[in-house]
Amino acid sequence: MDWSIFLSTFVLLFVAELGDKAELTVISMVSRHGHPGTVFVAAVGALALVTPLGVLGSRALCRLVLTALLRKASPMWF
Repeated sequence: MDWSIFLSTFVLLFVAELGDKAELTVISMVSRHGHPGTVFVAAVGALALVTPLGVLGSRALCRLVLTALLRKASPMWF
């Protein structure tokens, strides 16, 4: 495992997820239903299923589009 890639991905996603729609949805669900444990497990499960789609999708995209073009189009650090 490349720890520098792990750490940069973790930090980038952690910061990106603060205050986004998913976090606001989780806050809303906990305040509405009062079951933080259930909401936590459901949110982790949903993110665990969505993340592989992003990874596989980006892998497919890299096969179709030149990496140089993706780097120029990317708003994040690349």
